[in-house]
Amino acid sequence: MEDPDVFRHDKHSRNIVEKHQQLPPTPPGSDDNASTTSTQPEDVEIPLPPPTNVPSQVLDQDKKTPDAHVPRDPRLIRLTGVHPFNVEAPLSALFNEGFLTTPELFYVRNHGAVPVVKEADIPDWEFSVEGLVERPLSLTLRQLIAEYEQITCPITLVCAGNRRKEQNQVRKSKGFSWGAAGVSTALFTGVAMADLIRKARPKSKARYVCMEGADKLPNGFYGTSVKLNWVMDPNRGMMLAHKMNGEMLRPDHGKPLRAVIPGQIGGRSVKWLKKLIVTSEPSNNWYHIYDNRVLPTMISPEESVKNPKWWTDDRYAIYDLSVNSATAYPAHEEQLSLVGGPTSYVAKGYAYGGGGRRVTRVELSLDKGKSWRLAKIDYPEDKYRDAEQHLYGGRLDMSWRESCFCWCFWSLDIPVADLASSRDLLVRAMDESMHMQPRDMYWSVLGMMNNPWFRVTISREGEFLRFEHPTQPALMPGGWMERVKKAGGNLANGYWGEKLGGEDGEETVPEAAKEVPMKKEGLSRSITIDELRKHDDENDPWFVINNEVYSGTSFMKEHPGGAQSIISAAGLDTTDEFMAIHSETAKSMMPGYHIGTLDAAAQKTLSEPEIHPVSDSGEPEPTFLRSRAWTTAPLHSKQIISSDTRVFTFRLAHEGQTVGLPIGQHLMIRLRDPVSREAIIRSYTPISDPQKTGYLDVLVKVYFDTTAAKGGRMSQALDALPIGHGVDFKGPIGKFEYLGHGLCTISGTERRVRKFVMICAGSGVTPIFQVFRAVMKDRSDPTTCTVLNGNRLVEDILCKEDLDALAKGNEDRANVLYTLTKAADEWQGLRGRIDGKLVEKHCPRDEESLVLICGPEALEKAIHIALRQQGWEDDQLLFF
Repeated sequence: MEDPDVFRHDKHSRNIVEKHQQLPPTPPGSDDNASTTSTQPEDVEIPLPPPTNVPSQVLDQDKKTPDAHVPRDPRLIRLTGVHPFNVEAPLSALFNEGFLTTPELFYVRNHGAVPVVKEADIPDWEFSVEGLVERPLSLTLRQLIAEYEQITCPITLVCAGNRRKEQNQVRKSKGFSWGAAGVSTALFTGVAMADLIRKARPKSKARYVCMEGADKLPNGFYGTSVKLNWVMDPNRGMMLAHKMNGEMLRPDHGKPLRAVIPGQIGGRSVKWLKKLIVTSEPSNNWYHIYDNRVLPTMISPEESVKNPKWWTDDRYAIYDLSVNSATAYPAHEEQLSLVGGPTSYVAKGYAYGGGGRRVTRVELSLDKGKSWRLAKIDYPEDKYRDAEQHLYGGRLDMSWRESCFCWCFWSLDIPVADLASSRDLLVRAMDESMHMQPRDMYWSVLGMMNNPWFRVTISREGEFLRFEHPTQPALMPGGWMERVKKAGGNLANGYWGEKLGGEDGEETVPEAAKEVPMKKEGLSRSITIDELRKHDDENDPWFVINNEVYSGTSFMKEHPGGAQSIISAAGLDTTDEFMAIHSETAKSMMPGYHIGTLDAAAQKTLSEPEIHPVSDSGEPEPTFLRSRAWTTAPLHSKQIISSDTRVFTFRLAHEGQTVGLPIGQHLMIRLRDPVSREAIIRSYTPISDPQKTGYLDVLVKVYFDTTAAKGGRMSQALDALPIGHGVDFKGPIGKFEYLGHGLCTISGTERRVRKFVMICAGSGVTPIFQVFRAVMKDRSDPTTCTVLNGNRLVEDILCKEDLDALAKGNEDRANVLYTLTKAADEWQGLRGRIDGKLVEKHCPRDEESLVLICGPEALEKAIHIALRQQGWEDDQLLFF
């Protein structure tokens, strides 16, 4: 390990060294002598990092997020709203920094919250090497630095989504809109991954190295894999890094330890590294399977959701980067004077290859690809190959290497007159294997690896030329693609959406898929956040869907989910819940309730993360559920009841906490679809006693896919959850509540009943069971209950043991009847479906009865008709 004295100029690093001895501290800035030892320091000039300005303040938009501990540069462009943090620098700012990128402008791809790592814990950060190895290893960062050779290499990292917004303009993919700055370069210091794997001694069947980080996400920890033979190939340069441009990794970049995989997509360079797992197969991590893939272009988003086989086929996984290039200058919206200015203009940009392949040519065209001009290429990476020295505590491991790990810069001097006579500037690159950027885009579901020719349009406006890039990142307006699309051009027509001279006929523009209109025609009212906040209670509730404001006042009594569903959404953005749950019919009703559109300031305010309320006393919340915010509970256990039925137990915030769910009401569960990432929201009634503390039990019947039909999205997603995975809950919801001794409320109105008739089928038993249990457990409650529970087979009957146990000893108040459509010969209960005759025989109508019904839609419709024919009134029927 290097002598800590070489860091004497850095007080912060010196203090950490004094405390932790083996920890490699931050070296002096790039304006000092960056080499610790050198055989030829005076003969070789190598690119050093540009001056850095370490952010010291947490930005306002991060203060209310889980990343409130991470200072950041305000120049970065946020691609996914406030959180998680996914950003790129403005392209000009990135390019102007030169070959190496400062950590504050280095692009960031985070899937969730940045792990909190305390300074004192850094030396003892532990990670393991395990799996198919003879000698599993468990190491601390201190040991990694002290016991293994340290190397330093310049490496360019690129997000697989770089330039994705161009694809999103043609057709929306499932990814967010990266511009052309999802690429950055740094000097990384650390240990060759091969050194660790070699010491662990892979077994004969070992083929892959899986990596897992410490960032806990909705679908488990982030993880991926690369091939073992790549790891062991020194030319591939795969490493574990703890420094970046001579300083310790910053939080967004993997502090304190990350994998760095040169020449491959950034998604393989796992941050906050905790495990290397040697395996015989590629990683089965959710993020390895459902991220970083290029599915065949004919696979639509719908098809990708229907058939998971597309995601599990490793042929479509992305590893090596594709050759790519972009133009930095002329910049977007740059203007060039045609009068009194220079007669030539130097166009500039970047290019990169993949898999260690060198970019061998960059060409530019001013006539739509009919002819090409050869650009000059500068390879700053090559300067390191001539240096035999140590840099930032590691041996500069480049002199022997022929692989190219970094971007290069191209330039071409173009006569201004040529630019003035052209409509666009096209750029393409080729690598040493003769792979060239394609002319046309290859669209795919995830929008990754976008690398068609980079086109900058040229418009003559009086005495100036104006240049437009294809897009601007995130939701920023601008770019010729947006302009052409708004004008009705077909961006997929092979001519960048333009109609070339000599074309016959009109351009055909594919008609966009029709959506159900949810806005009132001609309404132009703008609503502020203050106006919205005045309607956040039951008096006149307003709610927001896709930035449009609706009044729920006139529909509160008729709402199938009860008034509470509307009240709980008052003053909030309920887009996810509404779009996930409601039918096209419900959406078509919305124009009648539409009252205006949120203004820009209100939209920004509502886009900020939800803040869970804290009790005034600072004590833990006594109840778990909140009606106006999602709360998260981890999956504690999963009990398999039958081949298609599970009881999921979730751990609440503390041992004394109850769910806070009134009897007869439901809660909402929210998950993300593993493929589409759309919110899946469903209502469930827990089977755990409302007074149970610390845990919540939910009974779920899993509807699996069959050859004939798709199964249930939510039930299958729940079944696939790993233990420890967080799930979102909100509630209570529902218009019915049982208060005891025959007293209940329906949509807030009290009602007294003498008898409950409870009709259910399948998993519809859960709300019935909740009410039945409340009545039977109170010996003083005189209310009687008749339960009609229909199923196919006896093993399909859910909660049977609990229902029978509650009925035992309460025969004067309880009658539980089961009927089966496919009963075995020995079955002694009822047979057949629940129909009008069965209800009439066992549940004759009277004025003081209330019928509770929960089951499949077909059952509910049939029973509704039958009961009405028997004289039951609608106000005597309650459908959960």
